[in-house]
Amino acid sequence: MLVGNGDGFVSCDCGRRHWGLFGAAGLLLSDPRRGVLLQHRADWTHEGGPWALPGGAVQPQETSAQAAARETEEETAVSGEAFRVLAQRADEHGSWRYTTVLATAVGDAAQPRVTNAESTALRWVSPADVADYPLHSGFAAAWPELRGQLDRRLVLLVDADTVLGARPGRPGGEAGAVPRLRDRLTVLAGVGVAAGDLGLGDVAGAAHWTWWPHVVLVGDGPAAGGSGAGVELVDAGGTGDGGFPAVVRRARAAGPGDHLVAVTADDRRRGSLGAGATATMAPDALWRLLDACTPE
Repeated sequence: MLVGNGDGFVSCDCGRRHWGLFGAAGLLLSDPRRGVLLQHRADWTHEGGPWALPGGAVQPQETSAQAAARETEEETAVSGEAFRVLAQRADEHGSWRYTTVLATAVGDAAQPRVTNAESTALRWVSPADVADYPLHSGFAAAWPELRGQLDRRLVLLVDADTVLGARPGRPGGEAGAVPRLRDRLTVLAGVGVAAGDLGLGDVAGAAHWTWWPHVVLVGDGPAAGGSGAGVELVDAGGTGDGGFPAVVRRARAAGPGDHLVAVTADDRRRGSLGAGATATMAPDALWRLLDACTPE
């Protein structure tokens, strides 16, 4: 276990003592075939005995996602390359926070094993059976909400032409406009977006959720440099108004359970989305998010 400046107990506003001076985080790792990875905590650990998630204290200068990944590797030998982070749920106590980071396994790379004395066992468990285990009280309370988001991506589909055209003082057709938008979306994909900023207010406990979106940038014609990290560039060239809705429909077919947020200023395209999109977003709302994390 890494001993750092974040290790220690906090007397919480809720009347309990919690581990982690800067909060704590755990990784809810899921695999559609194997289930979710649970850790049987050793009795000597804080609130040990029941089943919970790999995790621990957040250290200074760490994000919750970084802390969850580090602790998981220390406790299970599963490295960050073995999974893709999708979202996180923050349980705010006022003076302390516990963050559950949801991730999905990549192929068969995640092969957990007990690596230190904090665990007595690690087990892949079907989501249908998790509630039957003796669970840590905090995890048990959060599980119904967490279960509803397992392996569900947030896919942000951006209609490049209308989004660029909605930017005051910036002609959408100017040279390099699409690559610049792609680069700013890459930053957004790495920072994450709160559910409320994406029109996902209907998600259970929406105020607690943040997603790291997979971005699909839909344009007419190829853009210099191609796709970026977390951003897939799709050429809908020549398909006219049917292009963007068709991309949304393909995304829905590829991920029936995913949250699909479509960003377009075109009323006809928005009206053609049907049930394909979970929510729609106006371009000015997207620009506000981009300006907050990548000011020009």
